Amino acid sequence: MILETIVTTRNRAGKPHIAPMGIHTQGEELAILPFHPSATLDNLAATKTAVINYCDDVRIFAGCLTGRRDWPLKPAEKIAGHVLASALAHTEVEVVRVEEDPLRPKFFCRPVTEVNHAPFRGFNRAQYSVLEAAILVSRLSRLPLERIEREIGYLRIGIEKTAGPRELEAWNWLMVHIESFKAKGEPRL
Repeated sequence: MILETIVTTRNRAGKPHIAPMGIHTQGEELAILPFHPSATLDNLAATKTAVINYCDDVRIFAGCLTGRRDWPLKPAEKIAGHVLASALAHTEVEVVRVEEDPLRPKFFCRPVTEVNHAPFRGFNRAQYSVLEAAILVSRLSRLPLERIEREIGYLRIGIEKTAGPRELEAWNWLMVHIESFKAKGEPRL
């Protein structure tokens, strides 16, 4: 199973990095699969720790993909790291093994501690739409533009029917990013 989360890591100097990431659950282990090259990959390799943040503010997912990475953090409880201040819950993890891969190595982690901060009250369809659109934005250079536009068209229905101010703001950031990508004529991988 893959859980859509926000992963916080830090480099050797302690500088935090925030990234949306699908975390793979495998029994008691959690696997983080960052792409080469990425700050998350470099930080995991250097410090062997991370915090997996579970949150319902989809602006953080969209914001990280559109250059808005300055979200309030607080210190982790058991590891040297950072927790999103708005996280509903978080899991602090340590890397126990790595499966190397030229595209996406797998960092298998064990939970050190899990903390609940606030209740999860569920997602509305607009939140789902923003999450899916954020995933599409993260793959702009890898997927055909026609497919992205087709899927965005369908996801827009959830925005139009159920979005609140947060979802509308996040959706707008993503749509502006897609239009900017198209205007630049970015190369495909």
